[in-house]
Amino acid sequence: MRPFPRSLFAALGALRHENPLGLPRSGAPPPQFLSRAQRGLPQKRKLLGVDKIICVSSAKGGVGKSTVAANLSLSLARAGRRTGLLDTDIFGPSVPRLLNLSGEPRLSANNRLLPLENYGVKTMSMGYLVGEEAPVVWRGLMVMKALQQLLHEVEWGALDVLILDLPPGTGDVQLTIVQQVVVDGAVIVSTPQDIALIDAVKGVNMFKKVDVPILGMVQNMSVFTCPNCQHTTHIFGTEGVARECQKHGLELLGDIPLDASICQDADNGKPTVVAREGPLTDAYKSIADKVVKQLWG
Repeated sequence: MRPFPRSLFAALGALRHENPLGLPRSGAPPPQFLSRAQRGLPQKRKLLGVDKIICVSSAKGGVGKSTVAANLSLSLARAGRRTGLLDTDIFGPSVPRLLNLSGEPRLSANNRLLPLENYGVKTMSMGYLVGEEAPVVWRGLMVMKALQQLLHEVEWGALDVLILDLPPGTGDVQLTIVQQVVVDGAVIVSTPQDIALIDAVKGVNMFKKVDVPILGMVQNMSVFTCPNCQHTTHIFGTEGVARECQKHGLELLGDIPLDASICQDADNGKPTVVAREGPLTDAYKSIADKVVKQLWG
């Protein structure tokens, strides 16, 4: 077995000593670590016609982030806000299935992609540009180019708010977004489980490092109620997200139970907010109300 190169140990050592970019302690940093202004690149900007941009994020996959993003978008639209939903997950887009949309977007007179719309929400996703079962087998540079096109080459029209459904992680996609567009706030989604919260906190700290305001956290899949006997079980633990909110000085935006109907609604392409009335829909609407209050007062 070949030994690990010394450069790897040097990089790991830099991380351990809170120097995550591996920069020398003295001297000018390499060009790739300079700011966009220092490299003569365009500064991040607001998207044409879009008032506010919100990221719905979780560094952990499988916590229901896309379902929360879809229901939040629909709740905002039903509250009278002109709303768009951009699926920035290049490899695993969820928005087409969630909102029951398909087909290749048409081009505007300005040669820009026209969003597909359902339930009063305008959407764009890589899922409209490739087949549902077709894998996107791309390297990082191609992914970043596709993301830039989704950010800057869509004809949204006038929107009060654009929700960005982010993929898991704290890497290229997240950094590209916060470097290129003005993000007005982030919503962090997690289950109460400790293993999910470890990554969720990484997401919180990432947004803090890039100066994106964190609107709060959503505790998803918090409790399961048996439909037969009504016994409640905290499958993923109890109040984990609430504890992290208190620890980091964040607002707990909402508490969404683990309910089979939420999954069924998503699979049917008719999210809970438009599929039914009741406590589940009210929970998403409450989150939307808190987001509106923070963004517009």
